[in-house]
Amino acid sequence: MRCATAAVSIAFAVLAVAAACTDATAAGRGKPCAPASRGVYIVTVKPSAGGVDSRTYYISILAAVVGSKEKAVEALVYSYTTALTGFAAKLTPAQLAVLRKRPDVLQVLPDVKYSLHDRDNLN
Repeated sequence: MRCATAAVSIAFAVLAVAAACTDATAAGRGKPCAPASRGVYIVTVKPSAGGVDSRTYYISILAAVVGSKEKAVEALVYSYTTALTGFAAKLTPAQLAVLRKRPDVLQVLPDVKYSLHDRDNLN
């Protein structure tokens, strides 16, 4: 019984730390709990000033963050043109911090993959 109680206590402690880490990161406080690595982020930006190709505009924003046009092209994952003005890009935490400070950037969110799970319909 003592062993089971200890195991439950440890499990709750681990969950509490994980929840605190997730809450702080989601709320924009503190640093992410995971080690620093490149992740994909969805970046919403202000519309470009007349006549500029959207992909060219996105690459210019990324180039200022990653250091060169070539690196920006490598970092760009997808260009959005219909649903929103923005792009998806692979960024390090340091690059992410610089990008969020730019005046032409409206919002940066991690690209999260959601999947539906339905045990009743396994087709």
